[in-house]
Amino acid sequence: MNKAESDRLAVLLDSSGYQQVSSPAEADLIVLNSCVVRQHAEDRFINRLYLLESLKKIRPALRIVVTGCFVGPKGDHLKERFPYVDDFLAPGEIPCWLSGHSLDFSLPKPKVCALVPIIQGCNNFCSYCIVPYRRGREKSRPLEDIVLEVERLVAGGTKEVTLLGQNIGAYGHDLPGSPDLATLLEKLNQIEGLARIRFLTNHPRDMSPRLLRSMSGLEKVCEEISLPVQSGDDDILKSMRRDYTVDYYRAVISELRCLIPGVAISTDVIVGFPGESEAAFEGTLQLLRDIEFDTVHVAAYSTRPGTIASREYKDDVSPDEKKKRLRAVEGLEREIATRKNAELLGTEVEILIEDNIDGHWMGRTRTGKKVFFGGQGDLLGSMVICRIDKTSPWSLHGI
Repeated sequence: MNKAESDRLAVLLDSSGYQQVSSPAEADLIVLNSCVVRQHAEDRFINRLYLLESLKKIRPALRIVVTGCFVGPKGDHLKERFPYVDDFLAPGEIPCWLSGHSLDFSLPKPKVCALVPIIQGCNNFCSYCIVPYRRGREKSRPLEDIVLEVERLVAGGTKEVTLLGQNIGAYGHDLPGSPDLATLLEKLNQIEGLARIRFLTNHPRDMSPRLLRSMSGLEKVCEEISLPVQSGDDDILKSMRRDYTVDYYRAVISELRCLIPGVAISTDVIVGFPGESEAAFEGTLQLLRDIEFDTVHVAAYSTRPGTIASREYKDDVSPDEKKKRLRAVEGLEREIATRKNAELLGTEVEILIEDNIDGHWMGRTRTGKKVFFGGQGDLLGSMVICRIDKTSPWSLHGI
């Protein structure tokens, strides 16, 4: 989401007469976009912000703008703390001196694969998460605006879009007529020239039968989904305020795989959450063994000031134990990913080429797996068939 907003803001500034420079020392305007989903990310951001104070003293005319989740919906108090910052913008907001412009339609330069925010904020208030306090409540973009944006992107050369939201499955509930994510997918599927559609991130509770049917029936929607589980223990899930059980999550996965054979599923896991016993952690490992996710994003719990968990729970799992559990999940995921990717050896897959890295073309399968291969000519944006001749846990290589 931050990447998408930064790209849009850069285009907005370009169209207003600004030019990008290579270092802050050369700039008349510095915009810092912040991610503060974890405390250490916020700490790094604050350190960067303090470093700019000396630059401002040397060059008083320098304009410093701060945006993103650090600001949140109410950033008035920040001016007292950082008086040298000229503007604080809530996530997705544009500077008042660029009024008359729209961030939604300040499209980044055409890319093969584009990021398209469709809903901002979150209403779930998971106990460990700061996002609802910083991004605010859910606010969907009008369906017609999103369709128009994607049409313009495709006209500029985009072949694939990834729809973004903190809680994308909630899309549309706040709009007139309550169009849902499935409705949007159906509209985008009709756009000529668009080859692929992806979306993230999803809450298990919002995986409705209608959405599953759309995923299985629309040819441009890729067979890939991000479905964070966070824990494999019901008591921990309750403490996290996730509003589902392990059995419910397993049932969603079972239905997904029944309707969409070969679907790639990624998940998020937090280890060392307050109260997580050895037995509770073993429940998480068992869930990972049983489901065999394609990708697992794992993080050790750290207290996030301002969240429900920071107020109500004691951080009672030792740092050493958290590291041990983190390594256990990473080791299991490497083992599973190695085995699953090895099954693709010798097969032919369709990939959309989106980049050239050190002389090797890189593209992704419909299930989101990265494939690298050597080749001559300009293949950027091409759809090619690649035969896999080498596999690893995190990528594939082919011809």
